[in-house]
Amino acid sequence: MDKLRSLVRNRDGATAVEYGLLAGLISVALLVGLQGFSNELLNVLNFIADAIEGSWN
Repeated sequence: MDKLRSLVRNRDGATAVEYGLLAGLISVALLVGLQGFSNELLNVLNFIADAIEGSWN
């Protein structure tokens, strides 16, 4: 019975789960943010490449 009480009172596992959830949320936010950024960066690089190609003509 004492072992069960100590498991219920122990908060170490809850802290690990909370850190895991935070890491997961941060990862998802980074993936979504970087996807939008990469699309804009690709547009800029394509614009630069087109401008360079146009200057050769």
